[in-house]
Amino acid sequence: QVQLVESGGGLVQAGGSLRLSCDASGRTSSLYVMGWFRQAPGKEREFVACISRSGSSTSSSESVKGRFTISRDNAKNTVYLEMNSLKPEDTAVYYCTADRGFFRTRYYEMDYWGQGTQVTVSS
Repeated sequence: QVQLVESGGGLVQAGGSLRLSCDASGRTSSLYVMGWFRQAPGKEREFVACISRSGSSTSSSESVKGRFTISRDNAKNTVYLEMNSLKPEDTAVYYCTADRGFFRTRYYEMDYWGQGTQVTVSS
């Protein structure tokens, strides 16, 4: 079992930046591929980014590529999502995930979820 707790969400103007954190407890998070998904009102939950167990490889969706960066600190059992050049369409609840697989991007394939943190980008 892994428990995930996100933090760092909030309200920001378009063009601004936010850094989300995800603290993992329970089984060592280094056993899992860690990732971020988001869900906007009325939309399906979508993949944002993920990072390999060692942190040496990452993957991100085309909509955030070049603006968002995922990283992890296994010593702290923490995953980060650095979000720059934010747009109003980035407004969503952002969820941290843990995956026993490898770079899976479908939300129903994730093994563990956090409770989510709201990110609102005003125009």
